Amino acid sequence: MSIHVKNNIHWVGQRDWEVQDFHGTEYKMTKGTSYNSYLIREQKNVLIDTVDHRFSHEFVRNLENEIDLNLIDFIVINHAEEDHAGALAALLEKIPGTPIYCSENAIDSITGHHHRPDWNFHPVKTGDSVDIGNGKQLVFIEAPMLHWPDSMMTYLTEDAVLFSNDAFGQHYCDERLFNDEVDQNELYEQCLRYYANILTPFSSLVIAKIKEVLSFNLPVDMIATSHGIVWRDNPTQIIHKYLEWAEAYQEDRITIFYDSMSGNTRMMADAIAQGIYDVDPSVAVKVFNVSRHDKNEILSNLFRSKGVLVGSSTMNNVMMPKIAAMLEEITGLRFSNKQAGAFGSYGWNGGAVDRIHSRLVDAGFNTTDNLKAKWKPDGSALQQCRQHGQQVARQWALKGLPAVAPVQAVASPVAPASVQTAKSCASTNSTDGGQSMLCTVCQWVYDPAVGEPNQEVAAGTSWQQVPDYFLCPDCGLGKSVFEPIDANAAKQAS
Repeated sequence: MSIHVKNNIHWVGQRDWEVQDFHGTEYKMTKGTSYNSYLIREQKNVLIDTVDHRFSHEFVRNLENEIDLNLIDFIVINHAEEDHAGALAALLEKIPGTPIYCSENAIDSITGHHHRPDWNFHPVKTGDSVDIGNGKQLVFIEAPMLHWPDSMMTYLTEDAVLFSNDAFGQHYCDERLFNDEVDQNELYEQCLRYYANILTPFSSLVIAKIKEVLSFNLPVDMIATSHGIVWRDNPTQIIHKYLEWAEAYQEDRITIFYDSMSGNTRMMADAIAQGIYDVDPSVAVKVFNVSRHDKNEILSNLFRSKGVLVGSSTMNNVMMPKIAAMLEEITGLRFSNKQAGAFGSYGWNGGAVDRIHSRLVDAGFNTTDNLKAKWKPDGSALQQCRQHGQQVARQWALKGLPAVAPVQAVASPVAPASVQTAKSCASTNSTDGGQSMLCTVCQWVYDPAVGEPNQEVAAGTSWQQVPDYFLCPDCGLGKSVFEPIDANAAKQAS
């Protein structure tokens, strides 16, 4: 079947209601997707993109019902990924030798996927055009790294339709094709999810490419995407959204995600969230367990947030594996202008929190104090977690906040020994500048005169100046397990 798009343009793509995974299993599709292929019939007949390789047979059969395949003058491939060009081999078995217009980089990608260097490739660059008759031209616009090196867009003059490739699309399946026909909340959610999880690393390129396209002063009456709906009602609304999302986007929102072995870190997450609400009820706080929630939903919320708090139990002196995997993905997404902090529970050591902090720094976040709780937090410890949340709310506030009395500890205004922030750990362990520090677990000694060059701690650095994310070189534990020793003991220990 086909759907009329505009004038002599028809959608000849494929809906996929069942698909759940994209990029292996890295992106979960909650609403299916569509593979949008378009047939333009002017004096020349042009096919723009194909569909996923799993639907090759259906695609070719349906296309044969629309047009004699031998009448197709050429094919435009905006992107060589399998969900765009997957049916190309099956189609060219029917019409061998048909010209393929694509970017120079796409020749390498298409050949790598299909192993057919003999195909009739016609490489194009930004500004190149081809006349298709009736006063209309196709104009090509390269868009490298949005989101592959081979990506490009194609613009149809007179009809003012931009075939935008992956940009402005979404993994979203609906029997209705146009943006004004579908549920607007679902559409917005899927657009943001797509941008946050796939295009965020390329935000600077998104801004540059949109400004370049706008500089051509081409009218855009319709944006025909490669996935999801076609924008026909106020199509530039999604362009403005992309410009907003690409500019270090954040809302008054905080995301908390964690993994917990025995529920102790979960208790901390709940108390921290309560503390944030105590100080700033207007901020949206979302709490997720990475073992039970959709990873891409978490990342979408992080994209929208001004800050994130990451929690983990300590297991074998490292963070829980799912937290480590999330931090690896977050590092690759390269979020900008966001705050972050680490927290977690531990038994005999607390290495997870220190490692999380280090990864957050590596990922480019502005970090706040860490928070550790030993064993299962009691009432007093949970109140300290709540106070930590209050502190975070004030530090990360986007507007002035009214003064709020802090939650009082039950037994004492002094922080309980079971809960320590990175700042309090430093003040507890720090002494005068020449004091050596002993790791109480493995007996390794930090000597200020030597420093720790493997962690870029220069000789002459006092313990108080050693970064809070410092780890013992022998056992890998953080600063909280170190205690001061006198000079004689230090010599004996070394």
